[in-house]
Amino acid sequence: MLFLRQTATIALKDLRSEFRTKESLNAAISFAVVILVLFSFAVDPTADQIREISGGLLWLVFAFAGALILNRSFARELGNDCLDALVASPVPGAALFLGKASANYVLLLIVELVSLPIFGVLYNMRWTRQPLMLAAVLALATWAVTVIGTVFSALTVNLRLRELMLPTLIYPMMIPALMAAMRLTTLLIAGEGIAADDWIWVRLLIGFDVIFTSLAVTLVEVVLVG
Repeated sequence: MLFLRQTATIALKDLRSEFRTKESLNAAISFAVVILVLFSFAVDPTADQIREISGGLLWLVFAFAGALILNRSFARELGNDCLDALVASPVPGAALFLGKASANYVLLLIVELVSLPIFGVLYNMRWTRQPLMLAAVLALATWAVTVIGTVFSALTVNLRLRELMLPTLIYPMMIPALMAAMRLTTLLIAGEGIAADDWIWVRLLIGFDVIFTSLAVTLVEVVLVG
C-alpha cells in the first residue's frame, strides 16, 4: 500500500508540474498536429490508400511527438538538484520509475486523443468503427512506448546531448511494439476486426509490456544510481 501511495505521489507531482506550465504537452500536441496537416497537403491519396497507411502514419506521429514528453521526464528534476534528492529519498527506485512512467502515460494518451479527431477530419476517416479494441491497442502500445522512453530518459538525463540521444536509443527498441500497433490500428480504423492470424500482434504487445516493465523496474536502481 505504501508503494502505491509513493508511486501515485510521484505521478501526481509530475502531472501537476506539467499542467502548470504545459511546456511538453503543448509542444507534443503542436508537433503532432503540424505533421498531420503537412502530410495531408503533401499527398492526395484515396480513401482506400489512407486506410492502408493510417496505422503507420498515426504511430509515427505518436512516437515522434511522444519523445518531446519523454525527454522531459527526468530532465525537469535537474534544477536545484531535485533528481539527487529524489534518488536519496526513501522512495524506492521502482516507485519513482512507475510514478514517472504513469505521468508520461497520461500525457501521451492526451496527445493521442487530441490527434485522432484531427486525423479523422483532415483525412475524412471514421476512426471510431472499433472503439473498444482501438482503445485497448492504444493502451497497450502507449505503455510500451512509455516504458522504453521513461527508462532511457533516466539513462540519458545527465548527457549534454540528451535531446538527440534519447530518440536515437528508444526508436530501435520500440520497433516490435510499433509494428504491432501499426498493423492493429490499420485494421481497426478500416473497420475490420482482428482476425485469428493477427492476434499474434496483440500477444506481442502484451509480452513486450510485461517483459520491458519487469526489466525496467528491476534495473532502474542501477540506472539512477549508476
